[in-house]
Amino acid sequence: MGDYRRIADRVAGDIASGRLRPGQQLPPQRVFARQRGIAGSTAGRVYAELVRRGLVVGEVGRGTFVRAAAAGPYGQAIVEAATSAPVNLELNYPSAPGQSELLAPALAPLLRPDVLTEALRPAPATGTQAAREAVAELLATPAWRPDPERILFSGNARQAIAATLASLVRPGGRVGVEPLTYPLVREIAGRLGVTLVALEADGDGLRPESVRAAHRTAPLSALYLQPTLHNPTSVTTSAARKREIADVVRELGLPVVEDRIWSFLHPDSPAPLAAYAPGLVHVVDGLSKRVAPGLTVGFLVVPEGRVEAVGAAIRSGGWSAGRFALEAGVRWTVDGTVGRLVGAKRADAAVRQRLVGEELGGFSVRADPLTYYAWWELPAPWRADTFTAAAAAHGIAVTPGTAFSVDPKVTPDAVRLGLASAAVPDLRRALRTLASLAGGAGAGTPVRGGRIG
Repeated sequence: MGDYRRIADRVAGDIASGRLRPGQQLPPQRVFARQRGIAGSTAGRVYAELVRRGLVVGEVGRGTFVRAAAAGPYGQAIVEAATSAPVNLELNYPSAPGQSELLAPALAPLLRPDVLTEALRPAPATGTQAAREAVAELLATPAWRPDPERILFSGNARQAIAATLASLVRPGGRVGVEPLTYPLVREIAGRLGVTLVALEADGDGLRPESVRAAHRTAPLSALYLQPTLHNPTSVTTSAARKREIADVVRELGLPVVEDRIWSFLHPDSPAPLAAYAPGLVHVVDGLSKRVAPGLTVGFLVVPEGRVEAVGAAIRSGGWSAGRFALEAGVRWTVDGTVGRLVGAKRADAAVRQRLVGEELGGFSVRADPLTYYAWWELPAPWRADTFTAAAAAHGIAVTPGTAFSVDPKVTPDAVRLGLASAAVPDLRRALRTLASLAGGAGAGTPVRGGRIG
């Protein structure tokens, strides 16, 4: 048993020293065994140990490759800094010009001792009547307005997702998701002991027949979907397709968690799936993208009769919203600050998407002009892991497509570019450098624009 670990230690040392570079392919196990004079089964244990340590990644049908960076929880870099790269296109929190100046006035009244005393009390999952009314108005679309009495609050949208899934799915249950999904949902599912099932999708979103097929194989407990401005593909599902999905979930009695965290960027405000299947769809949204991640609140619109069950999940998970954040969010919503920020961020997203078109126009990039992200299908021979490593070597952090892929056997040769966090001039330089890199310049080759920073 110890022999294979010692061999793994030597390979790990080669990786740490740079003799084995990020993205470099290891030999097939039978070749490795012959080179080292060991049994094939021992080689298999060595490779499994390297995978366990997060030093390599195995791709079915392609081989084993040195990872671009040290492993961490899937999606970790989506929510917090995971790199010191000077231009971070993993993080994706938009900030409008003058945002702090817009937000500050509503906070001032909360600092009065009498008001602050109330704002520092614990907040129930049901919030306050004023908060429910304000959020109902904020989330309303021309074809849908949530019932204020069915709105709940959590610390953020991620906690709202976790609470809803915890209330719907028992450990061992199966949740259907789009084949590319929000990475933290994978982490949430792992903590809840839930299995994610990759369903089929096309240019109009989830394919309804794939829900039936998966449910026939083994019953699904719920679905988690992003029908509006899907992250990372930017797809917005049509009304016709939403009706088809609604028909299927009603037929199967299948509850749905609908994530609308980016929907505020869509000026036409398409009706959520909840408008077509109100008795089954739980809508998740929040203020982190509309306002800022540091002082935020998550929203949940639940079907009739589900308030107590989901509220209990919020309380038991410790996911309740802070009363101060809730009060601030209400004030920002009522006084129009959130609306002004939304308008500014829509304009800002359009500017950044134009940069993507200008700098990456010759590549296969999927993006909606409304969004703050782009899904870049890399040209051959680039793989997601090697490109991520090469980009990091030039001072740019991007998210490999594997972070979004639900099926471990599917390894898309793509990266997600988060456009929101970098300053516009830095973003342009980063996109130009990435374009030059993808166009043929590899490790050790000068890239137009050079290293960022």
